[in-house]
Amino acid sequence: MNGDHGGQEAGHGVTLEDLRKKMADFVKERDWDKFHSPRNVLLALVKEVGELSEIFQWKGEVPKGLPDWEEEEKVHLGEELSDVLLYLVRLSDICGVDLGKAALRKLELNARKYPVQQVSSKDDAILLDEKTTNAHLSTDLPS
Repeated sequence: MNGDHGGQEAGHGVTLEDLRKKMADFVKERDWDKFHSPRNVLLALVKEVGELSEIFQWKGEVPKGLPDWEEEEKVHLGEELSDVLLYLVRLSDICGVDLGKAALRKLELNARKYPVQQVSSKDDAILLDEKTTNAHLSTDLPS
């Protein structure tokens, strides 16, 4: 990218729209739009998720905050997480999906699907999801 912070001052959050615009500019400056079909960007995203997964491979369960990790490992993790985020934002942009609105809608749907009164632990969520999945399977199959 061009090195500026797009009007963002240190300590202030970056919005999905900021990232979308910066990615679009980055791609346009390099004349890469012709390569950025939804399929190609999705495949790049999957590749980056694989690279992110490699960081955790063979580590077993890792505690929150990564207290035993070296700073270099955390920096590498941040880079791979960023790659995934940037490709996801780019994919949503070229598909015409407002990712922020879609994510908020999905959270609302999940809140209805997993109401606090019915789901109070991981095991309950798994059981409820299995019931929901099985119900969808029985109604979604072509006849």
